[in-house]
Amino acid sequence: MRATPNRSLASCLLFGTFLAMSMPALHGDDAAIRAPAAGERIVFLGDSITQGGAGPGGYVTLVREAITAALPDKGVEVLGAGISGNKVPDLEKRLDRDVLAKKPTTVVVYIGINDVWHSQRGQGTPKDAFEKGLRSLVERIRAGGARVILCTPSVIGEKPTGGNPLDAMLDEYSAVTRGVAADLKTGLLDLRQAFVGHLASANAAQADKGTLTTDGVHLNAAGNRFVADRMLEALGVSAGGDAAKKLRHVVLFKFKDTSTPEDVARIVAAFRGLPAKIAEIDGFEWGTDVSPEGKAQGFTHCFLVTFKTAADRDAYLPHAAHKEFVSIVGPHVDKVCVVDFWGAE
Repeated sequence: MRATPNRSLASCLLFGTFLAMSMPALHGDDAAIRAPAAGERIVFLGDSITQGGAGPGGYVTLVREAITAALPDKGVEVLGAGISGNKVPDLEKRLDRDVLAKKPTTVVVYIGINDVWHSQRGQGTPKDAFEKGLRSLVERIRAGGARVILCTPSVIGEKPTGGNPLDAMLDEYSAVTRGVAADLKTGLLDLRQAFVGHLASANAAQADKGTLTTDGVHLNAAGNRFVADRMLEALGVSAGGDAAKKLRHVVLFKFKDTSTPEDVARIVAAFRGLPAKIAEIDGFEWGTDVSPEGKAQGFTHCFLVTFKTAADRDAYLPHAAHKEFVSIVGPHVDKVCVVDFWGAE
């Protein structure tokens, strides 16, 4: 790989103890999301996506800027260690020189694209070697005193799930990463799931590229922002710069004149039933307009869905239960307004 420096009605509805740098990480807590402590050094290890991510506007740079803004007094360092074309065996070879020598406290491993992609020319990484290599990386990083966050590989092509030639293989390798993370109790950032969920709603044209990538693999500006936000969440800092914030998903409906009170009641009941079906929903409220100002423009029903992270929202949008709800409400809605925001005091 070479480094290369959102919706319709359906798509709208579908979307402390300080740690010194030399102190060993508490590996039983690797999977727990926590904000960076004072003096931490975070290293992003990967391929050309990470190499490009360390440049202007790249996801590593965006993460550094966000952490500096959110935690200005903690002196957290953020470093990139990506090299174009790298696969898991390459990371194993250069781990000591490019990562452990920097004495990191947290290492985020974003790898797997080339292990899959290069299989097309017989130079990929067999699945068993991929798993063995990931395990070796985790063990060695931990031996160096750092905690580990493993990332699943994202996409090779942006068409909806199953529409890209290597989707099945990417899913298999992502499952390996999830398995290693669960077995070794590392942190896990499921970028594969996040990308697939986002593209299901944001890529209505079913294009091969252009939504989050320049070529189906390497991140464009939106993709770098998307990955940076997911990384910040995994590191305990929300995209809004405050780990305490939650993502609010506001939906307003103006129903058609032909919709009966019974139709509306059925829609409300269906929306109210989603929290029981979709685990990513963290909170739910709804009500009807009671404003005396007369500026509702026909919107009568307001629903507030809360998520802990943007990744949870992105998993909710294409969820089967949400799609079923869309099929129920669609024929009865004259207008819909959707606004997402990070709650702040």
